Amino acid sequence: MNVRVRFAPSPTGPLHIGGVRTALYNYLFARHHQGTFILRIEDTDQTRYIPGAEKYIFDCLEWLGISYDEGPGTNGQFAPYRQSERKEIYKDFAQKMLQNGNAYLAFDTPEELEAKRLEFEKEGKVFKYDQNTRNALRNSLSLPADEVKRFIRENVPSVVRIKIPENREIHFYDLIRGEVVFQSCELDDKVLLKTDGLPTYHLANVTDDYLMKITHVIRGEEWLPSTPLHVLIYEFLGYKDAMPQFAHLPLILKPNGKGKLSKRDGDAGGFPVFLLEWTDPVTNEKYNGYRESGYLPEAVINLLSFLGWNPGTEQEIFSLEELIQNFSLERVGRSGSHFDPEKAKWYNHQYIQKTENEILTNILREQLSERKILFNKQKLPGIISLVKDRLYFTNELFDQTIYFFCAPVSYDEDFKRKKWKEKTNMILSQLVDFMDSIELFNSENLNKIIKEFIELNMLNMGDVMNPLRLCLVGKPSGIHLIDLMEVLGKHETINRIKKCLDYYQTT
Repeated sequence: MNVRVRFAPSPTGPLHIGGVRTALYNYLFARHHQGTFILRIEDTDQTRYIPGAEKYIFDCLEWLGISYDEGPGTNGQFAPYRQSERKEIYKDFAQKMLQNGNAYLAFDTPEELEAKRLEFEKEGKVFKYDQNTRNALRNSLSLPADEVKRFIRENVPSVVRIKIPENREIHFYDLIRGEVVFQSCELDDKVLLKTDGLPTYHLANVTDDYLMKITHVIRGEEWLPSTPLHVLIYEFLGYKDAMPQFAHLPLILKPNGKGKLSKRDGDAGGFPVFLLEWTDPVTNEKYNGYRESGYLPEAVINLLSFLGWNPGTEQEIFSLEELIQNFSLERVGRSGSHFDPEKAKWYNHQYIQKTENEILTNILREQLSERKILFNKQKLPGIISLVKDRLYFTNELFDQTIYFFCAPVSYDEDFKRKKWKEKTNMILSQLVDFMDSIELFNSENLNKIIKEFIELNMLNMGDVMNPLRLCLVGKPSGIHLIDLMEVLGKHETINRIKKCLDYYQTT
């Protein structure tokens, strides 16, 4: 079998990481089987279309490095790949179902349907347009044939609804969940073609999957209740033998408790749920993204792959090539996977350690240039080597290295109160004189000289190194001081010590 899968997002807002995971699993499945991965934009719901959302989808896939074989901008044989550009195709399929009696025209106005819903609510019921109600509503099943013809002739607005059969068991096999059975009484007569001539998701989805020869539909668990409807559409169109295999992925759950991971969970937990930064064009509200938060795309891929899939081994770090080799739907679980922000952070830390210093150097160079901070290009690779193991996010690079480029403008007063003693000024002044005589200002020699200074003056290490850190960094954090001093050089190191001493003599 020539495996053909598709990722079919709707441009109705920013792509949630659940959708990104769906794209990833489709991509891994296609590549594992040397198949075809298709991107299809399902934009039939024009009322919910959000400007910029389609480009956001493309940008997300590009940042992750997930390339599609067919889709918008390609010369695929099943183009176009935007459903809004395939409008006439769906009308023919809807007409076929009307002709074979598996669909019907409904002329009910929105006001009439709303009145019917309110009527049912008063009786404590939920209104459904289905086998129990359709014969009492305005449609081609309940109205006289002459009236239906007149409505069609006069272009009275109508929709095409599927006619769900009575007393049917609808079976299909799910590659993750096994045999699934629905009763037809659980389904309503969904709209297939709207008054504007555009299809709903259900008709467009099935039609395009059939025409594009999709072999496997891999999508989120939330689409499971729609699958029996899709099975019926395949049957009513006469394409049951061409129906793809289904696989419904488990939900990505909140870090704590039950329920699907949402934007609010990200806001509360301080982690992103969108791949890239997104600004709502209506409210102008800005949402953070993994890219802007300092995540590497390779880490996000590894993280998402484990939210539902298990390789069956202890291995946790997989390159994209290894994921392609090992991925299978048989190893995808049925139960939802809790999103763990700390695990996400751990993954990113692991990948930063594996990242070539040159790449991190380029990132740091950009961050410094953006802030108009002068730097010595030759020193950057060495600085990266010193701070790399401290990094969890690439956007921490500037904060983790600022003291290499800028002398402190303020000092941590709590640290000063604890570590700065009566004799500290004298000790540091003597240390400056001691350092001024050093010719070879490298870590090996500095380590030796400072130890000699401490022993000569009968001091302990903390008497010197703690206040020295305050002078050079301004706070109790940072890399090993000897390494820092080597990078700063003798002149800058001494200047920072003197500046700190002057600061405390005048305050």
